Amino acid sequence: MKGYALTVFSGVKPEEMGVEVLGVLHNANGPRGDLIMVKLSGTHAEFTGVVAGMSGSPVYLDGRLAGALSYRFGSFSKEPIAGVTPIADMLEINAMDHTSESLRAAVVTPALEDRDTSSTPVSSGGENPQSEFQDFARSMTPIAVPLAFNGFTEDTVRRFAPYFASTGVLPVMGVGSSSGEAQPEPLEPGSAVSAQLITGDMGISGTCTVTYIDPERLLACGHPILQSGTVEIPMTKAQVLTTLSSSYASFKIINTTESAGAFVQDRQKGILGRFGMTARMIPVTIKVSSPRTQNKDNAELSTKTFNIQVLNHAGLTPTAMMTAVFNALNGMNEYGEETSFRLDGKIRVDGYPDVELHNVYVPVNGQPTAFSVALGVGDRFTRIYENPSQLPKITGVELSMVQQPERRWVRIESARASVSEIHPGEEFTVEAVLKPYRGDRITVKIPVKAPASLSKGNLRIMVSDADTLDRQRRTAANQQRRLELGSTIAAINKERKNDQLYVTLLTSATQALIEDKVMPNLPQSVLNVMDGLRSSQDMVVQGESSAAEFTHKLDYAVYGSQLVTVQVK
Repeated sequence: MKGYALTVFSGVKPEEMGVEVLGVLHNANGPRGDLIMVKLSGTHAEFTGVVAGMSGSPVYLDGRLAGALSYRFGSFSKEPIAGVTPIADMLEINAMDHTSESLRAAVVTPALEDRDTSSTPVSSGGENPQSEFQDFARSMTPIAVPLAFNGFTEDTVRRFAPYFASTGVLPVMGVGSSSGEAQPEPLEPGSAVSAQLITGDMGISGTCTVTYIDPERLLACGHPILQSGTVEIPMTKAQVLTTLSSSYASFKIINTTESAGAFVQDRQKGILGRFGMTARMIPVTIKVSSPRTQNKDNAELSTKTFNIQVLNHAGLTPTAMMTAVFNALNGMNEYGEETSFRLDGKIRVDGYPDVELHNVYVPVNGQPTAFSVALGVGDRFTRIYENPSQLPKITGVELSMVQQPERRWVRIESARASVSEIHPGEEFTVEAVLKPYRGDRITVKIPVKAPASLSKGNLRIMVSDADTLDRQRRTAANQQRRLELGSTIAAINKERKNDQLYVTLLTSATQALIEDKVMPNLPQSVLNVMDGLRSSQDMVVQGESSAAEFTHKLDYAVYGSQLVTVQVK
C-alpha cells in the first residue's frame, strides 16, 4: 500500500511525504501492539531521514487515517524507515479521557487484518527478510521528542541532558524562544505542537506532531513522552524554524508560540491534549545576589530575579528545578570556581507547613558549587514527591541565594571542655578550634549547661557539623518505609543547618527514632511495649541518647566532628 504523511519541515504549514507500507510488525509495541513498517519518500524525507519532532505525523493510506509515525529503526540508517502506531490504538487514549464515541466515528481506520501480512516483503538486497526485521526490531526506538532549551547555558544543557534523555526526550539547545506570541494559523493534522516543561525567563519545551484534531481535543506523538498517565502539561502551538539534517539524528528547531490548551493524557500509544484548559504550574522565584565590591563585610548586593513556571510532575519536576537553579547560578558573570552560595528558601505545599531550605554550599571534590546547590534543591523535591500517601500540590517556590567569592568552609580541628568534672545543672564552656580554607584558625567558645537529670558517670560531648548528627536519622529512614507527606516535610524541616556548630551531650540511655520523631532516654519497659514497632521497621533503636544540644552560628559551612569526655559527679 502507498499513501502519504504530513509534517512541518519549516514554518507552520504541514507538507506531504510519500509513504510505502513494507509490512506489519506484530506485537512490536507491546502485547497486541502492532506497528506498521513504512518507508518515507520525497525531497525532504530522503534528505533528512526520520526526524526528531516528526513523531505523531499522520499517515494516510487510500485517503484514510491509518496512524502516526512514532518509531525509527537504527541510528545511521541509509533509508527513512519508520514505524507507525495504528490510529485504533491511539483512540483508546480518548476512552481513558472519557471521550464521547464521536471521535471514534470520525476516523475510518484501515484494519490491519485486511492486509496480507502472512509473508513479509523481500528486501532490495535479496536477504532473508525475517532476519532483517529482527535486526530492525532490536534497534527500534521511539522517534525522539526534541527538548528545546531557551535561556540556558551550554554547560547547563550538557550537565542535565542525561537526566532528560533517560525519560525518552532528546535535549537540543533551543535557537528560538517560548515567546507566547500570537500564531493565527490553526492547528491541523501534521502541525507542530509543544509541551511546556518550564516557561518564563527560562523555557524547556518538547515538540512532536498532531495526528488527529477535533473541536475539543487532539492526539499527538504516537508514543509516550513520559508515559505518566494523567498529566497537566501546558500545550502550545509551534513554528519550525528549520529542520537540521544529521546522519546521526536529524531534528526540528522549534519556536513555541501561543497557548493552545493542556496535555492531559500521556500514554503508551500517544498523548492527548484538550483545548481551553489551563495546566496548573508551580510559580518559582529565584533571586541571586552578589556583592558589588570585594569588601564582604559591608558589601552592597546586586540582585537578579528569575520568574519561571515549572510543571507539577513527580518524575520531571525535580530535574526541571535542578536545571533551572543551576542555570540561574552558572549564568552569572560573578560566578567562578571559588564561589560559595548561601541558600534560603521555601517550598509551599498546599495543606502543609512550608518546606524550609537553608544551607551554605561550597566547592568540594571538584564539583561546581552551582551543581551542589541544584542537587540539594532537587533532593527536597524528590523526597516530597516520593511519599506514598498523596501527590503533593506545590503552590509556589521561593529561592534566595547570596554569592560569596571565596570558599566559605571550616573544618573542626580540635575541641575541649573548660572542666574535666561537672555536676548536674552546672554551666561550663566547650571550646572548638576551626580551620577555614586558606585562612587563620578560629577559636569558638560555646556556653553549655548540663541537664539536671544527668546520672553519674562519663558524659560524651560531641562537637560536630550538621551532617554528622543527621546522618544516623537519614540511615534509619532508609531502613524504613517512606514517610507520608506530612512526616516527610517535618523530617526535612528538622534537619540541622550546615552553617552552625553543634555541641551534643550524649548519655548511655537508649533512644528510639520513629518516623520524624526522636524519643530519648527510654526505659527498657517502654521499649518492650514498643517492640512491635521495631520488628516492623517503623522504629530504630540507638544505644545513645541526646541529653542536650547547643549551637553556634557561623558564616561558614562546617565540616567534621570531635569527641570530648567529662565526668559527671
